[in-house]
Amino acid sequence: MEPFKQLTGIVAPVDRVNVDTDAIIPKQFLKRIERSGFGQFLFFEWRFDESGNVNPEFEPNKPRYEGASVLVSRANFGCGSSREHAPWAILDYGYKVIIAPSYADIFYNNCFKNGILPIKLSEEQVEEIFQRTAKFVGYKLTVDLENKQLSDEHGLTIAFDLDEHRRQFLLQGLDDIGLTLQHEDKITAYEQKHAARLV
Repeated sequence: MEPFKQLTGIVAPVDRVNVDTDAIIPKQFLKRIERSGFGQFLFFEWRFDESGNVNPEFEPNKPRYEGASVLVSRANFGCGSSREHAPWAILDYGYKVIIAPSYADIFYNNCFKNGILPIKLSEEQVEEIFQRTAKFVGYKLTVDLENKQLSDEHGLTIAFDLDEHRRQFLLQGLDDIGLTLQHEDKITAYEQKHAARLV
């Protein structure tokens, strides 16, 4: 994974509570065996109508949110099944940060394992970001993971909390395999010692 330290990006709103993983990536698109290619199906039943045309009523489809890398939503984001395809689809589409008051636990953990930063803020702080996203066309947030802070060009500054272990995961660009490989010398030494005993 790429290290995550700071990002400045357009914010796109999904103003819904209980956004579940089947809405994020519907089950009929789970046939791929690789992690890439799921972005085209993100929020499929909301982004498109029954004829496959782009739904202009779905907020992130509006031109003002094109190229957004920050997603803001409501409470209990990522609920439902534990499919890891949900963060794969979010990342593949281009979102690297999610802001919400709360998340389903498995989805929250899967975000860190896939290089996405899920930020928890209060309902009031999330509402403020929704208001600013609506007010300013092309509204951007700067996400500073090193200092655990959000800011914009209009005077907003919000500190956010994050478990230090997870923060280091993202800052160093580590997944579970990368974390294990940090101890490669000890693993190699153990394997050599174990092999010598078998001779």
